[in-house]
Amino acid sequence: MALVLLPGLSNLIDDISEEKKLPPQVVEAALREALLKGYERYRKTLYLGINDDPFDEDYFSNFDVGLDLEEEGYRVLASKIIVDEVESEDHQIALAEVMQVADDAQAGDTVVLDVTPEKEDFGRMAAATTKQVLAQKLRDQQRRMIQEEFADLEDPVLTARVIRFERQSVIMAVSSGLGRPEVEAELPRRDQLPNDNYRANATFKVFLKEVSEVPRRGPQLFVSRSNAGLVVYLFENEVPEIQEGSVRIVAVAREANPPSRSVGPRTKVAVDSIEREVDPVGACIGARGSRIQQVVNELRGEKIDVIRWSQDPGQYIANSLSPARVEMVRLVDPAGQHAHVLVPPDQLSLAIGREGQNVRLAARLTGWKIDIKNSTEYDQAAEDAVVSELISQREQDEAQQREAEERLAVEQAARAEEDARLRELYPLPEDEEDYYVEGEADQQVDDATTDEQFVAEDGPAELTEEPTEEPTEDATEEPTEELAPETTDAEVSEDSPVSEDGEVAR
Repeated sequence: MALVLLPGLSNLIDDISEEKKLPPQVVEAALREALLKGYERYRKTLYLGINDDPFDEDYFSNFDVGLDLEEEGYRVLASKIIVDEVESEDHQIALAEVMQVADDAQAGDTVVLDVTPEKEDFGRMAAATTKQVLAQKLRDQQRRMIQEEFADLEDPVLTARVIRFERQSVIMAVSSGLGRPEVEAELPRRDQLPNDNYRANATFKVFLKEVSEVPRRGPQLFVSRSNAGLVVYLFENEVPEIQEGSVRIVAVAREANPPSRSVGPRTKVAVDSIEREVDPVGACIGARGSRIQQVVNELRGEKIDVIRWSQDPGQYIANSLSPARVEMVRLVDPAGQHAHVLVPPDQLSLAIGREGQNVRLAARLTGWKIDIKNSTEYDQAAEDAVVSELISQREQDEAQQREAEERLAVEQAARAEEDARLRELYPLPEDEEDYYVEGEADQQVDDATTDEQFVAEDGPAELTEEPTEEPTEDATEEPTEELAPETTDAEVSEDSPVSEDGEVAR
């Protein structure tokens, strides 16, 4: 068949490559695959109305499309096997037919034939299929490159521009760097800030949360405005001491979307200084609050508490409850990270915070379970008795957990020993080679000693291998009950209720 001309093929590939920001070879591969799909559609239209459709999923696996960029056209090529008697004309060719052009041809060889149909016979349906497949393949390649480009991105904070709205999500345009094309990213409802005003073409700083594969949509970028990493990035940009390394951010606890509308978003940041003469809190706040104000403005008025980190848990807990004034911190259960914080009556509501937000964030920041107590009504003996019961219950739970883990380890060891014994008795296919190599010497000795007896008594005898007995159901492994991970008292959930005396319910 003659070459099917496609005028302007080279310019078409270059234009698509520049528009889609894809390498030319990627565009060529997509075009070849699309033309092959169009040829498949052309062949299938010839069998419309016929009950026995000969085409299955892998029927056209031996077909390919060759592009000729110099002459600007394409050919459909088929690899066929030379056989004496042809059963499938699309996959085989007769030896006698090949011998007419190649005398040295042999059965079993493969030849490549040009099976390109005429351009007029290609059909409108096949052309439409080619166009659709090409567009789809180009989109898939774009998404794949996006996934590879953003997966290795060192800086996870991007500048995003609002494009449109889909349901409760905001679709934004982001770029991985200067000169790189913009791609779409989704900002879900749960990752938005309540004080943000999302309007068309508005710009925001967003945190690249994940690059995931969405069914029927390919790689998709998900960004967040509520991630704690965004706060860390903003402080690193505004505080030179953090960039230099003299000040470091130890921990961040953020509640960007409080459970109630009456409570605003709030963040607590624990900082420490490597150099003694540097004040970490003052460096983050700046002169007259200039540095922290820039962070607050970017987060649309979110309240931020910067506190100093301390190696002393009591001092660290007292600092984390800022701005409340603390009289004393009692570490009632250091092993379980449980502390009682005593505050004056006038500081009780401030230490707890509106709907428990302040103590909840302090618990997340420090990793301790914090109970706020009124210093004037605190009964140490009664509280110690309650704590003693909690400690004994925790120790009992830990002992049961250790016992269960030890029992599980013993069961796994016994099961492994039983598996090894069964593999010796009934070797698996991958073990048979080693199994026979190990027993080859013994088998040869046995054969040498018994061959003379077989010949003398019964003449030549045929040795048949006895069938291998399959293991019974009793030897199968029984599933082991999965143990749930142990939860500790140090975990304070976001919605932990707070009693009247300030105690966070466990």
